[in-house]
Amino acid sequence: MTDEPKPGVSFDERLRQAQTRRGVVSLPENAAADPTHAFRGNVAGVGLRVGVELVSALAVAVAIGWGLDHWLHTLPLFLIVFVLLGGAAGIANVWRILGPKRGARAGPGT
Repeated sequence: MTDEPKPGVSFDERLRQAQTRRGVVSLPENAAADPTHAFRGNVAGVGLRVGVELVSALAVAVAIGWGLDHWLHTLPLFLIVFVLLGGAAGIANVWRILGPKRGARAGPGT
């Protein structure tokens, strides 16, 4: 193999060289510390993730509520309770994705 590591070259430098050879574009080193970026990726990807978070939380909640009602032979009491809990969990997940990040400044002067 011709790409033997050279002694004294750091891993970061070798990684940068390999990415350059492959044509991989990496984020700038200061991009992770930039609080103005609430999320990375394109808008369609974030929208899809938000939809999946909401639907999956509600689907799990409905399954648990229906299962408990079926098992205990009750009215749809557990289904109603778990739909509310699943909706709250879905909204909490979406808030985690889109809401303000910890340590991010709210704006100038704060």
